[in-house]
Amino acid sequence: MRHTSYVGICIVVFISAGAWGLYWLPQRLLLDLGMTGGWGTVGQYLISFIVLVPVAIWRLYKGQDIGLQHWLCGLLLGSGAIFYANSFLVTEVIRALVFFYLAPLWASLIEAVFLKRRLKWSRVVTVTLALAGVWVAVGLEVGIPLPIYLGDWFGLIAGILITAGAARTEIEKPQGIFPLLFMVIIFGLFATVAQYPLLADALGAMPSIQNVMSSLPLLLGISLFFVLPTTAIIFWSPSKIGTGVFGILILSELVVGVISAALLTDEPFGWPQIVGTALILAAGVLEVVASNRSTLPKALTPN
Repeated sequence: MRHTSYVGICIVVFISAGAWGLYWLPQRLLLDLGMTGGWGTVGQYLISFIVLVPVAIWRLYKGQDIGLQHWLCGLLLGSGAIFYANSFLVTEVIRALVFFYLAPLWASLIEAVFLKRRLKWSRVVTVTLALAGVWVAVGLEVGIPLPIYLGDWFGLIAGILITAGAARTEIEKPQGIFPLLFMVIIFGLFATVAQYPLLADALGAMPSIQNVMSSLPLLLGISLFFVLPTTAIIFWSPSKIGTGVFGILILSELVVGVISAALLTDEPFGWPQIVGTALILAAGVLEVVASNRSTLPKALTPN
């Protein structure tokens, strides 16, 4: 049975994921302030962890859940998010996007194989539209998407991990947002540490104390008002809307990113971007409408 606010949740997820398409703007500001490579991401996750720890301690004191039983969800989603963030350090942006945004395919396969759901023709159509949109919008230069560089593999692994984590949240159904968010941030930090030996050169030298202090207000703002709320909403949603729908809706990041880059920089926005983003948007709308319609009570479904 679908959540009573199914369409509303889908819209909020679409907007939240789309907001990540603007994430490159504050990242550029951080680069100007000396937070080179992936150190801005490290700082944001560290700040998020520091902010959440007192809440976790308070919840423990009150005998409330902090998410330890959802460690597998946190491992999959948190490490997937870091793989995606770091993929841009070791491959071209376009290649990272193409490999990560095979996610709708993995999401539907996971639903069919592990969640034992029968894939409907509407899903086949929407996944085809979504993947075609990704390829037309940003993948024409890549050609057939075969991973070559380390960042290609990072993007591919990220998409698989995040969709697997989404499916796991469907199974575990975390109660409340905080427990899942806390686990995601913890394992995101673990993944950052684990990947450091592979990315030491790409990360660059650790920023100086002066650079960190000058970047701190922006890092705090991004962490508190962007990273934490959008991460909470996006990763909480699969248990309410389903892994397959989630995998298509998060493509809004790509749509917003392509359009914003064209409007605010010299990035091209020609027919491939127009057609590609239109296909992605069509896939999202059709998936929400089709999946919501299929769960209406029979008496409410038009003959």
